[in-house]
Amino acid sequence: MDVFSLTRALIDIESITGNEERVGDYLASLLSDLACRHGGRIEKIQVEPHRNNVLAIFGHPTVTLSTHLDTVPPFFPASEDDTFIHGRGACDVKGIIASMLCAAEALLDQGVRNFALLFVVGEERNSAGAYAAAQDPRGSQFLINGEPTENKLALGSKGALRYELKASGRMAHSAYPELGESAIDKLLDALQRIRAIELPTDPVLGPCTLNIGLLSGGRAPNVVPDSAEAALMFRLVADPDPLRAAVQQAAALLADPVEILCIPALRLGALEGFDTTVVAYTTDIPAFGGAWGRPFLLGPGTIHVAHTSQERVPKAQLLEAVAIYQAMVKRLLA
Repeated sequence: MDVFSLTRALIDIESITGNEERVGDYLASLLSDLACRHGGRIEKIQVEPHRNNVLAIFGHPTVTLSTHLDTVPPFFPASEDDTFIHGRGACDVKGIIASMLCAAEALLDQGVRNFALLFVVGEERNSAGAYAAAQDPRGSQFLINGEPTENKLALGSKGALRYELKASGRMAHSAYPELGESAIDKLLDALQRIRAIELPTDPVLGPCTLNIGLLSGGRAPNVVPDSAEAALMFRLVADPDPLRAAVQQAAALLADPVEILCIPALRLGALEGFDTTVVAYTTDIPAFGGAWGRPFLLGPGTIHVAHTSQERVPKAQLLEAVAIYQAMVKRLLA
């Protein structure tokens, strides 16, 4: 396999979350060829109708290379220049898939076995594929999860605590605001109090951060609003319980904070001799829950261009990742 042409081929198969079936079938076909040549076995494991995880096992799967199949919208096809391959999913996550496949082929050609490849659906939305895989472990002791880290081994990843903050009021004509109760005013006051919360800092993961991502409310400029809401996301670096209590206290009597999602911050595996980093985004690793082994996190590309119209992956990092994944598998098998 050629990692550049494979990356482009994968990019050109649109696999926005919910539409992973075609790219999964393509990978299953490639892996079936590897399995025929090297005595492995392939499974397509249904998560939902037309959405399948793809698993390839060679020997006893002590180490598992894994990443996700889905991308964010909108789709745009592959292109390349001397330095980069461009396109939706170039770094998140088609280049990583290609690097893992090429590493697997090289390992098998060298006679290395006892590893698996696991590609899952749904990471960009709710980690449905990883949660399903966690219910069906195969004895793997180590999980190498692929996300764009510029080929540095991530020592940790921040978690996520997401809220919908809802405020209620009473409608009135805006010429007589004293007859109503503005939900937007209450929401703004609650948000100001939440923004004033002192957020923790971790010596490895860095500072906890807050993003107010969505605001909505009201009916018309001349109507005192009776409802308003906001969507908030904290990037966690510590135990979420003190932050939960602080949010409840800050919003008290003004708005109702409804917790939507909580993914804990993680400390991840390290290996001597590898460059390291810390990432602020969340991954499938919490959803696996340790069922596929001790987690490591590494992949080519930078998260700073993922999910953007400039998404790309350096060709040099793709080649480097093929070698790094081989080295990690050998080290962990030993």
